[in-house]
Amino acid sequence: MTDFTGKVALVTGAASGIGAAITARLHAAGASVLLADVDAERLRTAVADVTRAGDVEAACAAAVEEFGGLDLVFNVAGAARLGTVLDGGEDDWRATVDLVLGGTYLGIRYGGRAIRATGRGGAIVNVSSLNAHVPLYGGSSYAAGKAGVEMLTKNAALELARHGIRVNAVLPGLVRTPLTAGWFDGGPIERDFAARILAGRPAEPDELAGPAVFLAGPDASYVNGTSLVVDGGWEITNYPDISAAVEA
Repeated sequence: MTDFTGKVALVTGAASGIGAAITARLHAAGASVLLADVDAERLRTAVADVTRAGDVEAACAAAVEEFGGLDLVFNVAGAARLGTVLDGGEDDWRATVDLVLGGTYLGIRYGGRAIRATGRGGAIVNVSSLNAHVPLYGGSSYAAGKAGVEMLTKNAALELARHGIRVNAVLPGLVRTPLTAGWFDGGPIERDFAARILAGRPAEPDELAGPAVFLAGPDASYVNGTSLVVDGGWEITNYPDISAAVEA
């Protein structure tokens, strides 16, 4: 395991799922971690809504105040309000894009500023999605937002490199988290997922945490502005038809 002793990290969406797994990995590797999430019940370290610039800026400032600086940012927070292009709610569409794309933008903006201020460089890892490449029935807002995260990652890498800050993205496939719990009911959609994912199963959160932490560490020192798909081989097959679940 890479040694992150002396490094300070901010993880959004840290209360559960991939964010919690990344946090556990960083702690085990010696990093100091500021956990941020909108879920006040699960997390009492820094309650932050990543769609609000003030919250994100405050979380970065809290990391600096508590630990003396900031080196790493993991933009994990995300969710989706499903609905078709024709019949889904316009407010739901905007809210999803604001969360998955806008929240990542704010994490890069204020996290990047805090890292720049240390003068020692660092790394930012954004959690995009396989849906940046593969459309999702009823999830146009999520897919479009995550595709935006992938390009935002490249643009941020281009701009932040002069400050010694690398920016990369992880693109998960299906991961077993509280947000995806509804897929795992033993029904036809779950079976269809299993049949199409070459690994034959969804990922566990720690299987995404490992690649994310790798991208932030010294072994990835020459990796910048890229996307790492971590999907069990799903992208090279195709996507299940989930219309029955979306339109139920």
